[in-house]
Amino acid sequence: MILTGDIGGTNTRLALFRQVAGQLQCQHHATYPSADYDSLEQIIIAFIASQSESSEQVHSACLGVAGVVINGRCDATNLPWVMDEAELAAHCQLSTVRLINDLQAAAHGVLALDEHDFVDLNPHASLNPVGNRAVIAAGTGLGEAILYWDGEHYHPFATEGGHCDFAPADQLQDDLLIWLRARWGAHISYERIVSGPGLQEIYRWLIATEREQEQSAIRSRMHLQNASAVITETALAKQDPACEQALQLFIRIYAQEAGNMALKSLATGGIYLAGGIAPKILPALQSALFLQSWLNKGRFRTLLQKIPVKVVVHPQVSLIGAARFLLG
Repeated sequence: MILTGDIGGTNTRLALFRQVAGQLQCQHHATYPSADYDSLEQIIIAFIASQSESSEQVHSACLGVAGVVINGRCDATNLPWVMDEAELAAHCQLSTVRLINDLQAAAHGVLALDEHDFVDLNPHASLNPVGNRAVIAAGTGLGEAILYWDGEHYHPFATEGGHCDFAPADQLQDDLLIWLRARWGAHISYERIVSGPGLQEIYRWLIATEREQEQSAIRSRMHLQNASAVITETALAKQDPACEQALQLFIRIYAQEAGNMALKSLATGGIYLAGGIAPKILPALQSALFLQSWLNKGRFRTLLQKIPVKVVVHPQVSLIGAARFLLG
């Protein structure tokens, strides 16, 4: 039995997989709030202990982590954790531990999924089964990975493209960038906007600049619940103009960066929207707004029209991908 993980700034998801007749089968999975633990080791030990009645011992693990992995070590981007393969193996009594970027894990997982695990957003697309692909995932942060096609196989690799400079597409986004710079300094990345915290930033900007009025009921809910979830749920239900405007601008910028990713990687094989946010805002992504912003690439509009854009709706894509990576 192998242990896999999807280690994010909000949640840590762990699963146990067994390979049967060449197919991966998930035996158990659980989700832990990352901020409730001082280290990843604590979560892994608790998870393995919860499976103490199992007759099969866990020997190896592959963990997709939100951060840069260099020489088996990762300083998490949105968590106060430093993770090291050798230390994790020793503390958790595992023979092998591999750390990979969480988007690299998701990219491996995309290759294992079936068509019913995706929702198409681009009706104009023509599938190119031998072209590069890319994955972009908004969640606590913004992750990006590329799947390079060598003529026979795909080779997923991680990037930190989500931390590249945000490029406004119009005057409204210019104003948002100026406001964000006043709050956060000169460097404003796409992750600062296309993420759960980023959606909150857009909402705050709309209220602070009096472009929209804040309802007291919405403000009260945000004190009690996750603010991003409140904005999303309220916007999808069309119950508040400020939340609707925030989500619409979020979607436009998400589409813009997805288009940037497609051009930079020449991902004629498709762009895949993974992460926790995309499935939750699927009805809004399926609107004309996303596609309009995706196609807004001047002379390369025609190329973008042909590239498939798919939302990954399988909740365990990164866990499956980590298992595939470990098994080679």
